[in-house]
Amino acid sequence: MSQSSDCVIIREVGLRDGLQSIARILPTEQKKEWIRGAWDAGQREIEVGSFVPARLLPQLADTAELVAFAKTLPGLVVSVLVPNLKGAEHAMESGADLMLLPLSASHAHSLANLRKTPDEVLAEIARIRAARDAAGSNCLLEVGISTAFGCTIQGRVEPSEVLRLLQAALDAGVDRVGLADTVGYADPRAVKHLFERALVIAGDRLDCGHFHDTRGLGMANVMAAFDLGITRFDASLAGIGGCPHAPGASGNVASEDLAYLFASMGVDTGIDIDRLLTLRSRVAAWLQGEPLHGTLWRAGLPKTMQRARAVRS
Repeated sequence: MSQSSDCVIIREVGLRDGLQSIARILPTEQKKEWIRGAWDAGQREIEVGSFVPARLLPQLADTAELVAFAKTLPGLVVSVLVPNLKGAEHAMESGADLMLLPLSASHAHSLANLRKTPDEVLAEIARIRAARDAAGSNCLLEVGISTAFGCTIQGRVEPSEVLRLLQAALDAGVDRVGLADTVGYADPRAVKHLFERALVIAGDRLDCGHFHDTRGLGMANVMAAFDLGITRFDASLAGIGGCPHAPGASGNVASEDLAYLFASMGVDTGIDIDRLLTLRSRVAAWLQGEPLHGTLWRAGLPKTMQRARAVRS
């Protein structure tokens, strides 16, 4: 991986993956406060939104404004999700540092989510790569292979199909790829086996793990990928988010819990957990009545970690 195993990047995806799953529309100024708060807490990569039609996801209609604001924060890598070429053009115009392109390994999920087969999405990815090169843009292209461990619509997703699509995405010229347990079907053994095979194909271009905690295995799955050398993970403050095709899903692994996991093992994320918990309280107040998740906010940091931090300071 591009990072040392003593250093992990946690990309905050709550502003996109989280808020798109919530009916209420968070005011733009509160989103900016969230971005600034995450940056103040030490997070250096944030997915601020998605360039999708506002009629489909009015919750994310202010993405361009959020990119512009996020770009004023030094050292912040600003990510956006784009579903197609038009969205990619908007991402490049906005000045985003990275665009995430979803590619579902489940044929049924791909049709339900993007109204295209996986191979039609691959053709669109190739067009996006060509458009980026023609524009002279420095925006990185990352493909996240969703439903890589199973699908609520289709059921089983064959690992061989995941690996075929992974190779095809790399052949289409993307810079990075990641594997996503979109609906919370993965277990640590499955994560180990699939990531091992994917690493043979992608090497250090396999750069992200995206896990949901739908059935309580999110953190264990993160550890299975980390043990193989994956050092970049998506997470959402308060564990919000989910998939519209996975009813009852509890959402992504919680950013604050993931930061604590790595801090407890002495792995640097650059995150001030106290500040992140303070931000969580603010966001929870804005989202009052919405289902929130995670465990660290209830128990707080253990005395052993508090004492160690006091000695270091």
